[in-house]
Amino acid sequence: MSPVFRRCCENPLLTRADLPDLPPQLVDASSVFNPGAIRHAGKTWLMLRVQSRARETFLMMAHSDDGRCFDVVPELVEIEGLEDVGETLYHVYDPRLTRIEDWIYVVFAADTDTECRLGIARSKDLKRFELVSFDARGDTRNGVLFPERWGGRFLRLERPNRGVEGGPPTGEVVVLSESENLRDWNVVGSVFEGRPRLWDERIGSGPPPIKTKRGWLHIYHGVATHFQSVNLYQAGAVLLDLADPTKVLGRTHANLLEPRELYETVGQVPNVVFPSGMVASEVDDQGFVPDDATLRVYYGAADTVVAAAEATVSDICKHCR
Repeated sequence: MSPVFRRCCENPLLTRADLPDLPPQLVDASSVFNPGAIRHAGKTWLMLRVQSRARETFLMMAHSDDGRCFDVVPELVEIEGLEDVGETLYHVYDPRLTRIEDWIYVVFAADTDTECRLGIARSKDLKRFELVSFDARGDTRNGVLFPERWGGRFLRLERPNRGVEGGPPTGEVVVLSESENLRDWNVVGSVFEGRPRLWDERIGSGPPPIKTKRGWLHIYHGVATHFQSVNLYQAGAVLLDLADPTKVLGRTHANLLEPRELYETVGQVPNVVFPSGMVASEVDDQGFVPDDATLRVYYGAADTVVAAAEATVSDICKHCR
């Protein structure tokens, strides 16, 4: 199989050396990875997961004119209202950015004393963020919002967690949930599951889905665990029906991007390609991304740096069989 994704020649795009010191919370940061991405005001914006030497997690913004060379905003992202959720939050991380109508929404994961929860914040300028909801439904991760409502309701893909002996919670099924108000969520049904003994035994959503004439195109991560050593994190794609997103129209049999470069194989967590943000080169006035549009996927590499890779919609869809 010829490569579908082409890595950006500037990779890694962001490293710890690009992060400004923000004492006392962040000095000589350890890593930057798993960014959310969106186009806003003529620029590409990333919301970065940043880790300190105390292994505390912070969110920061970065912007770019060309989507490859980024300037990091020298301040920490504060989500107004997060302090009032009534629980101790140890990490807020892995943000996914989606524009719906006049708002940019951030779906993030947050670790509590007992489990991982999903929260949603929103912003109009990527400077001020306000909390919309903090889900109390139980252990779940990798939440992404669809970029438009469906029958007046918001849709979200997410991955319920389960406990794993000797390791962090993970999961093997992505489900679709719906809400009228972004606070109360109901599971509609399962969408797709992990495949034993293949590259995607365990799975989770990557960037939010995009609308194409072929269906909702969704990049996800898969974890191969059967090597009895380090887990391998890779990226693939699934195509969902426009009218019924629980219906899978096609899925990549093999991964489309796997750890091969040194910055992907060596780091805090070796052998990780973790897609989390994506921007399209073109979107029409009905919200469709055309077949010949280029998708730039931003990913965390080895839980240490930020990198990017590109492919066209048609090239990815050809492998969703």
